[in-house]
Amino acid sequence: MLVIGLTGGIGSGKTTICHLFEKLGVPIVDADIIAHELTQPDQPAVQKIIDVFSPDLLDEAGLLDRNKLRQIIFSDPDKRFELESILHPLVLVEIYTRIQAMDAPYCIVCIPLLLETDMTENIDRILVVDTPEELQISRTRERDTLTSDEIQQIMSAQVSREQRLKAADDVITNNSDIANLEKQVTVLHNTYLEMSTS
Repeated sequence: MLVIGLTGGIGSGKTTICHLFEKLGVPIVDADIIAHELTQPDQPAVQKIIDVFSPDLLDEAGLLDRNKLRQIIFSDPDKRFELESILHPLVLVEIYTRIQAMDAPYCIVCIPLLLETDMTENIDRILVVDTPEELQISRTRERDTLTSDEIQQIMSAQVSREQRLKAADDVITNNSDIANLEKQVTVLHNTYLEMSTS
């Protein structure tokens, strides 16, 4: 099965692209969703995170306070690397477990930090969602309750737009409307189907 690694900066539209591929019957594996599942109460990753960071990261219901954790890791690169060293191996194992269970011509694996963390092993092609920075910022502001400084911190922790495009095998340009995205996704879908049978 052909494995397509989908990536892009914050606010680039990765989730929208995943939904469009999903509508075409393509199986999706989302690293963010897996990370969210692995950090639910009673999951082993939660105890490791609490041990390394602070018990204060749990709220009254025993849930991980993701906003607090995000503030810690994006203000201190060392802390970010510590969190990644806990989560990424667990996420990778789960990603490849899910891929192995699939029966399809190809699948999309959405990994926001695909290039930053060199998680490209077992990925056949890299698909980048490319968006101008000003659009990334405005979309992220609309979607999340993040300050401009927090958005900039997150963007600084990601590879540059130029680096992303240089690494890309395929690019979807997200600077227009949904109809434009649908056209680009359909073209790539047909391309990937051809590749998977060749």
